[in-house]
Amino acid sequence: MTNTKVLYSIVCGAGAAADLETFVRLAQGAGWHVRVIATPMGAKFLDMEELAELTGGPVRTDFRQPHETSNGLPPADAVVVAPATFNTINKWALGITDTVAVGMLCELLGMGVPTLAVPQVKAEMAGHMAFNRNLEVLRSMGAHVLFDPAAPPDARMPGWQDILANLCGILEG
Repeated sequence: MTNTKVLYSIVCGAGAAADLETFVRLAQGAGWHVRVIATPMGAKFLDMEELAELTGGPVRTDFRQPHETSNGLPPADAVVVAPATFNTINKWALGITDTVAVGMLCELLGMGVPTLAVPQVKAEMAGHMAFNRNLEVLRSMGAHVLFDPAAPPDARMPGWQDILANLCGILEG
């Protein structure tokens, strides 16, 4: 592995997931070794074979089996969860680890790994009390959240370049 920094890209089932390859390439260009972890719904938006070839490892979508001694992932230096759905934000904040993606988010945040959450939700969901409360819960636990509920729906989730720039800003302090 030529890149030493490891970025976990955790992806959920929202429209921007279909273009995750763009984010992976941008991150790789910035010196990251990227590994992709997807929620079950997120996996439906991905070209799993292309991402495996691009990242050098399979997209992780499920918990490891009892006979597996390792999860096959190098330790993460940072995490970006984008697009993050209403469901994932709420489960993550509550510690409901029924998917490998949310379980890893809970664990990595608990370990202090720098984490950036970038929700992509409909306006009706963005205004939901539980969602807003849970964004604050995640912030209070140390997650960074990049989300502007007042932005127009098509601009509510920033572009991949802006997400990567935001992550770099977080890491630079």
